[in-house]
Amino acid sequence: MAFLKKIRPSMWPPNKSTLRVALLSIALLSSGGAVASPLSSELSDPKLLGSSTFRFLGLPVYDAKLFTPAGAAFNWTEDFGLQLTYRKNLAQKALVESTLDEMARQGNPAPTKAQLETCFQAVSKGDSYLAISEGPNKVGFWRNGAQTCTLTNTGIKKSFMSIFLGDNTRSASFTRQLKGQ
Repeated sequence: MAFLKKIRPSMWPPNKSTLRVALLSIALLSSGGAVASPLSSELSDPKLLGSSTFRFLGLPVYDAKLFTPAGAAFNWTEDFGLQLTYRKNLAQKALVESTLDEMARQGNPAPTKAQLETCFQAVSKGDSYLAISEGPNKVGFWRNGAQTCTLTNTGIKKSFMSIFLGDNTRSASFTRQLKGQ
């Protein structure tokens, strides 16, 4: 009841408008399952396979989660979803350029810078991106649940996802944990 002492007299009793805003806020915050997630609508029976935190110079950059159909072992021939939740703010330019740099470092064909600029926007701490493959030549991207783009290029799934799941990633332990190994 101590929290009631902090309520100013002008705030009590609440008017209808204040009650509506409070109820709407509660509904939105608690409705996690009310709106279909892109993961469940785009991937058959998605289950978490593994998770890991990517660090740069010891500092956490993002938390990653890999979802596969029914939690099956990772397989390039099957569709899957990869979610990154950022722990720091990053500019759009940094996201686009680091993606292009990593794809080039691994020798993978890359989409154009302009294509990636439509997919990736700046992120703040807590923002997330979800990439879901649809066959070998298509990957859809969602930022905080809203679709930003779909890349359709020959072999784009392996070219892009190899940044996180390939044989030549920046962190073998990160990749093993993500794959649930």
